Amino acid sequence: MSAALLKRQTHRPADGLPFIDDLSLTYARAHEFCGPSRRTLALLAAQNTDGHIFWIHSHWETDRLLGDGICPWIDPTRITFAMPKRLEDILWCVEEVLRAGCVPLVIAELPDPPPLTPIRRLHLAAETGAQRRKVNPIALILTPGDGGAAGVETRWHLSPQHKADHDGWMLQRRRARMAPPAAWAMRITDGKPHLHGAIN
Repeated sequence: MSAALLKRQTHRPADGLPFIDDLSLTYARAHEFCGPSRRTLALLAAQNTDGHIFWIHSHWETDRLLGDGICPWIDPTRITFAMPKRLEDILWCVEEVLRAGCVPLVIAELPDPPPLTPIRRLHLAAETGAQRRKVNPIALILTPGDGGAAGVETRWHLSPQHKADHDGWMLQRRRARMAPPAAWAMRITDGKPHLHGAIN
């Protein structure tokens, strides 16, 4: 009979969804994406997931994603759009989808950053969904301007910095529980985002 050798390396699965280069998004948590290119950032995160995605926004919102705009990033048939008629139902929908643990990513567009209590409920719902299923769901809260949702795991801001010879963006990590604020220049190469140096 052979004895199992003890090793220092962990046997747990990765704690975060690969995001851009070495950056990741912690599983079973709510993250905030803000800035003028927040939808682009959400689609970049969606590239690294498998399975279906729920995208939730208000019924009265006229500025919506179209299939032609989604195609360069992911297959638009992977996305189910939900359009609640009441603002308070948007976060309720996110919470229910997270708790079900049936999809890896839930994206919600909000007109303003939500307060702390709804965000805490999203964290708890995502943890419940992860325990029930093999999926580790993530919630992405998309807010305009500089964001500011209380209690989110991380806050990311993306703004365009296009040049004549290439498309570019500035990615900022404005809040994270386990990492300091930082900023990077970002470009898309072969359909994938890459960081091109830190910005002071």
